[in-house]
Amino acid sequence: MSAATATLDRADAWRPAVNPWIIAVAVTLATFMEVLDTSIANVALPHIAGSLSAGQDESTWVLTSYLVSNAIVLPLSGWLSSIIGRKNFYMGCVALFTISSFMCGLAPNLATLIVCRILQGAGGGGLQPSEQAILADTFPPAKRGMAFAVYGIAVVTAPAIGPTLGGWITDNFSWRWIFFINIPVGILSILLTSRLIQDPPYFKRRKLHETSIDYVGLGFVALGLGTLQVILDKGQREDWFESNFIVYLSVICLASLIFVVIWEWRHKDPIVDLHLFGERTFAVSNLLMFMLGFALLGSTLLLPLFMQTLLGYTAQQAGLALMPGGFTIMLLLPLVGFLLSRYSPRWLLLFGLSMLSVSLFHMTRFDLDMDFRTATLARVLQAMGMAFLFVPINTAAYGFLPRDKNNAASGLMNLARNIGGSVGISVVTTMLDRRTQFHQNQLASHLSASNPVLQSRIKALGLLVQSHGGGPPGSSAVPYAFIQGILARQAAMLAYLDCFWFLGVAILLMVPMVFLMRKTRPGGGMAVH
Repeated sequence: MSAATATLDRADAWRPAVNPWIIAVAVTLATFMEVLDTSIANVALPHIAGSLSAGQDESTWVLTSYLVSNAIVLPLSGWLSSIIGRKNFYMGCVALFTISSFMCGLAPNLATLIVCRILQGAGGGGLQPSEQAILADTFPPAKRGMAFAVYGIAVVTAPAIGPTLGGWITDNFSWRWIFFINIPVGILSILLTSRLIQDPPYFKRRKLHETSIDYVGLGFVALGLGTLQVILDKGQREDWFESNFIVYLSVICLASLIFVVIWEWRHKDPIVDLHLFGERTFAVSNLLMFMLGFALLGSTLLLPLFMQTLLGYTAQQAGLALMPGGFTIMLLLPLVGFLLSRYSPRWLLLFGLSMLSVSLFHMTRFDLDMDFRTATLARVLQAMGMAFLFVPINTAAYGFLPRDKNNAASGLMNLARNIGGSVGISVVTTMLDRRTQFHQNQLASHLSASNPVLQSRIKALGLLVQSHGGGPPGSSAVPYAFIQGILARQAAMLAYLDCFWFLGVAILLMVPMVFLMRKTRPGGGMAVH
């Protein structure tokens, strides 16, 4: 037996000293906390702005600063882990996230809060990739599906419950408590990690003085991803390329990312290992993970906004309508993990993409008279599709990669999902605004002074106003304002339907991509050797 084969056998034979399921729960705690923080602060922005004497537009940097630092650290996590050790890196990220959360809660002004959020995003950025790599190494390929199901519960359900939880905490306590609640979870996670987790024997730390740090790649990765996140977050608010600010950032972003691809591909010790995309199953998995984030966060933004602005729901009622979808995912993910031990990930992905696409097309049948039950069932149907995507994508992604590449791979996978989510939110908010304007113009073109139906309705409304103490018919602007309100509401409804249709088509187009993935055995292992 060759030395390489012997090393591989020892790596495969290694198992952690404690029950791997205890490790899975321990590392999921901090990840759930971090993913929750990406959405929990959204509903508290007005309270934060008022408390810190800041403008509404300035307060959005509380969200943007977190997303920017988070996106920068994600692809660097594998490289950083290789230098300081994965366990040390993970514990350091949890500690930084916990301490910065405490500082966020104490922030006396907006500038301090933004700096603390940058630190919080940097700490949170390393948690998800590290957890995925820990799970991939802790569990054998046949059991990875079930392990990723535990991780998936945290990642998929946290964005859904974040706004509801954030609203409840802000209304009943203070916006500062959305940060303080991270502290006990972070302390518990550090204690469990220090006692339970160990780096596998095949994980070799590199000595810093023997490592040539790619400062050029590091700088341009930070610049490219940072500007991209700002563009996606601020684009619609700044009217995209009508703003010089967005134009300048776009040029910097595009030039930086193109340079990163060329530089990192040729560098002998890259910060971001782009050669992983040469394995087509991993490349397709990243594309599917991008689209999952696109549809998940895009629809998670649309549904509560639709229910609150057009159906008159409170934030709490909208959150309750989404909650059964979260429970559905929690119930189905263990089943998906079990099915992965018996069927190839490709079959589950086909089912998940089809179900998710059908659910989004089903939402195009929404109307202004729909009830709570219809909205809830639509979200449950969507959750069923998402449950059959997250775990199989992750399982397939690691199927053909060497185990020593797990850290770098997990960073890229999480970056794909996060950027996909940011793109999804940016696209649907822009599309919703533009399509609303389009439908308003279309509907208004049918409201002419010679339209007998319109004149009859205005006359009837005028008589109604008169009967309630208004002036004579034709003297009040109320009937015209009422007609305008109906038109605006119908235009917004049609715009929401356009967004759901667009998301459904985008997911449906991903179905052929599944057939580009290499065949794997049940459990995600290689079908051929």
